[in-house]
Amino acid sequence: MNSDSDLQIAGDILEVPHLLQAPREHPATVAEFAGLARSIAADRSEWEHLVRYDATTRWYHRLRTGPGYEVWLLSWLPGQGSGRHDHGPSSGVLTVLDGTLTERTERGTRALRPGAQRFFAPGYVHEVVNDALEPAVSLHVYYPGLTDMPMHSARCSGADAGAGAGAGAVTTA
Repeated sequence: MNSDSDLQIAGDILEVPHLLQAPREHPATVAEFAGLARSIAADRSEWEHLVRYDATTRWYHRLRTGPGYEVWLLSWLPGQGSGRHDHGPSSGVLTVLDGTLTERTERGTRALRPGAQRFFAPGYVHEVVNDALEPAVSLHVYYPGLTDMPMHSARCSGADAGAGAGAGAVTTA
């Protein structure tokens, strides 16, 4: 007997409500948080009119909150940067909306252009800088919401290397 034909479902599988997952109102997985960031990025009317530039410091604005997460909009003039930091207990998705940002980690440096996304786990140490000649805008989703952003020394030490090595980040473009 062929096992492929042993199982048959009678009727319409969509009529069995207990087998269907209700659509989520808010994101709960890395893929869903990345999708949220991409959908906000694609709808410039939601964020473009809010962007401000401040010559003395990076500008930021909390764009949205949901159960346990926050979405932040940041602007970066040429030369502005975050300093080396991690995000405490929060995971995150960084999406570049306009301009080019540079991310520096103990593993190297990478340019992030519009549409690029970085996903990171708690404890991931990095620095983000606008090394370009044009302003940049980025979108940041944090889960749980950002409550701590410890700063790290400019050089990797043994303690810093351990903190950054265990945390991961993935880039998409």
